[in-house]
Amino acid sequence: MKTRNLVIFFIDLSVLFLSFLLMAYFKPGTSSYLSSNYFIGFGILLLSWILFSIYFKKYQFKRKYSLDKVFRYIILSNLAALSLVAIFIIAFSITGYSRLMFFGTAGIATIIEIILANFYYLLIHTRNGATDLYNPPPKAYEIRKSKEAINYRDISLSAEQIREAIVIECGEPAFNFIKAYTNFDDKKVLFISTTTRFNIHFQPDNYFQQIVNLKKTNDIQYINKFFESVNRKLPLGGTFIGCVETKTQRKKRILAKYPPLLNWLFYMGDFTVKRVFPKFLLTKKIYFLLTRGQNRVLTRAETLGRLYSCGFEIVDETDIDNFFYFVVKKNDEPAYDMNPTYGPFIKLKRVGKGGKIIKVYKLRTMHPYAEYLQTYIYKHNHLEKGGKFRDDFRISTLGKFFRTLWLDETPMIFNVLKGDLKLVGVRPLSQQYFDLYGEELKQKRIKYKPGLIPPYYADLPKSLDEIQASELRYLEAYSKRPFITDWLYFWKAFKNIVFKKARSK
Repeated sequence: MKTRNLVIFFIDLSVLFLSFLLMAYFKPGTSSYLSSNYFIGFGILLLSWILFSIYFKKYQFKRKYSLDKVFRYIILSNLAALSLVAIFIIAFSITGYSRLMFFGTAGIATIIEIILANFYYLLIHTRNGATDLYNPPPKAYEIRKSKEAINYRDISLSAEQIREAIVIECGEPAFNFIKAYTNFDDKKVLFISTTTRFNIHFQPDNYFQQIVNLKKTNDIQYINKFFESVNRKLPLGGTFIGCVETKTQRKKRILAKYPPLLNWLFYMGDFTVKRVFPKFLLTKKIYFLLTRGQNRVLTRAETLGRLYSCGFEIVDETDIDNFFYFVVKKNDEPAYDMNPTYGPFIKLKRVGKGGKIIKVYKLRTMHPYAEYLQTYIYKHNHLEKGGKFRDDFRISTLGKFFRTLWLDETPMIFNVLKGDLKLVGVRPLSQQYFDLYGEELKQKRIKYKPGLIPPYYADLPKSLDEIQASELRYLEAYSKRPFITDWLYFWKAFKNIVFKKARSK
């Protein structure tokens, strides 16, 4: 660690300790906040504070950094440390500590650090004659770098020079994968290395037959807007090649980077800030304020789902050097979905009575944008017994747990109260799944409301044909004796769920 960074490190620890003493002095109460018990708790906060400060590079102050970037490093690392302590307190049901002591200590320390950082930057930039603290003017050679884009065609590189550039940036295995789908002598192939759609937007329309972006998708701030821009520049059938570090690959990298135990602490903090925060309305705003959407955590399912929603279909995909590479083909216009399902509570479009599309409430069990992969999953994974897709990678780890306990469908009770569903009835299906059914059954289905408890749990069919036969029997019986049919099916389903452990997978 450089001398300057070492000085910042000790100042940071001194600020945290001073903040703890200030809280202990001013906080009212009869307890002694300077007891050995509280110093143990402070030690846990101190350890997480140091770990996340190193991880988020809070101690690596550089003169070229703008002040708002330094502020983000401070707030992000301090918030992550405090979140880890909060998780620790909740997980172990610790009640002997005052929460205000820890939240207050972290809050005071953050305010002091921001003030000190402001004075420090004011000092060095005033001395150097800079006038814009938040966005200092870049040098001539930095202007090109700030745009991030390298269009290898604009600088007239040969195919061999392009090969060398790609190998340097992505490696030989990645180059070989790209080579299999690319003609390097074709002037209508755009090679670019960018995280901003600005560099895509000003390319000519319908000129390039293929766009290859070497930057990872995780660092693109507005991913869908970027994909939509690529879509607009390509003709139907045009291809796009890109890469992403998936959630699984990210976990593998973090656990391998740090020593045992510390690696799991880093991973928990990273997962909390980069994966959990974007799921909730309040923390989502904090997350995007601090990170600007860069270096986000993406799953394979979410990446492919976003691509499908933006008018692409998968041609090929593979893992190379702990990155996920994809080749996609433009087959449609973007969906421009302004309300994609992302948070823990979701509303899914389902076919209701009369063929009307209704929105069904559920707890999320799949990764975001998974609904756009319905056709892709059916084509590649097909169906297993029970009518579910085989090896469905769209389902999250927590989602499997929810499905086992049947928790994911409990919010559908609101649909029953709204009148969109009845208690017993055929399962509300997505349009893609609905289209797999025979025409006779589809016409019978839309005569009645779907149900919360489907006939599947009464008959336990094992294939799509058996599921259709089961629903047809139910609908024919229901058309003759509605109340009796639902009463009998309810108790059959109850028996299978409680005693035979019938569950959704």
